[in-house]
Amino acid sequence: MSSPVPRFGVNYTPSQGWFHHWLDFDLDAVRADLDSVAALGLDHIRVFPLWPLFQPNRTLIRPRAVDQLVQLADAAAERGLDVQVDGLQGHLSSFDFLPAWTRTWHRRNIFTDNDVVDAQAVYLRTLATALADRPNFLGMTLGNEANQFSGPPHPDPDPVTPEQAAGWLRRLLAACEEGAPGRLHLHAAYDAAWYQDDHAFTPAHAARIGAVTAVHSWVFNGTAQRHGRTGVATEHHAAYLIELSKAWAAEPDRPVWLQEVGAPAPLIPPEHAAEFTEATVANALDCRDVWGVTWWCSHDVSRDLADFPELEYGLGLLANDRRIKPAGEALARIVRDRRGRAYDPAPRTTALAVDTGDTGEGTGDGDTAPARSVCAPGGAFFEAFARLTEDGVRPAAVLASRAEDRAHLAARGITEVVHPEEVLGA
Repeated sequence: MSSPVPRFGVNYTPSQGWFHHWLDFDLDAVRADLDSVAALGLDHIRVFPLWPLFQPNRTLIRPRAVDQLVQLADAAAERGLDVQVDGLQGHLSSFDFLPAWTRTWHRRNIFTDNDVVDAQAVYLRTLATALADRPNFLGMTLGNEANQFSGPPHPDPDPVTPEQAAGWLRRLLAACEEGAPGRLHLHAAYDAAWYQDDHAFTPAHAARIGAVTAVHSWVFNGTAQRHGRTGVATEHHAAYLIELSKAWAAEPDRPVWLQEVGAPAPLIPPEHAAEFTEATVANALDCRDVWGVTWWCSHDVSRDLADFPELEYGLGLLANDRRIKPAGEALARIVRDRRGRAYDPAPRTTALAVDTGDTGEGTGDGDTAPARSVCAPGGAFFEAFARLTEDGVRPAAVLASRAEDRAHLAARGITEVVHPEEVLGA
């Protein structure tokens, strides 16, 4: 039986003022941006309120800011676009946006301080409630890669344990559900959750908490440096993360959302961005249970804005003046081609066993994956997965602790399990 066609969308970066547009909100400019997004044939956007602007004091959530968010959602609906809202921004394109009541003289841990977490819950519930009656409101993502605040390499982290991180995620997702019952509420992490030993936010958190698993695929993490622009590992990195996430999922058919993926220069030169886009999306959609693909990002960052990392200026599907770029044309072609076609990838019958140091059953929050760097570029599991992919195997991933669980393997269509050392040799 074929599955629903995956969703195709974009992370909305306003063409005027970037995310600072909330300070000078211009609904006409937003409408023009969304016209250019809708012209690509996309069906949803991911939207980023700036937390300090929406909740500048712990007990003040600005009604005008919330109303502007609703106006944006309504403008999207007029153009046939659904909306997913990230709440706690948090971190965007190398900049941190945390309210003053959590920093310096009011320094409090954003994950463990009871007053802060209570205020976050009220904020997220408020946003969800404001949008709950909008048919095009998909749901809330807690924030953009909030896990980067929890430890190195962040210069001023808020330390948290895996147990505390799980509690924080569940508390805030419950607040979203209270505000908008039954919507798609989830959390999102950058790839330290999958790749960094002893990172507080774990693969189990990503794959077992929230309505779907979100993965963010960026090949500047060592993948493209190691394997090159057209390397199999580079062009399959998003698919790799999708399959890797399934190793920790409690349900064999848990949906996975490729929520962020982009073509970062100079590792992916602008003249090759379209080719990379086509390969990345095609390979991602060779995985089962993909909820959707959401490209980063809609519009380029204006060169009038200072101090962004160079790669951030050119990630848009559209230029800053809303002209469609080659990557945008490529994604539009993919969308046209995929609409009306059955999405039913064949099962991946060969699984690669991943051992990250856990010995549990692979179903609870307790799996902390202390040795998960084997999954990072250069790690044994990562390189073995790439080698199998080069050989045309279409590998899946399974926890080593579940490699003999016949019921689990059968539910996923897996008939053979191999180990990294068998693939890579001594």
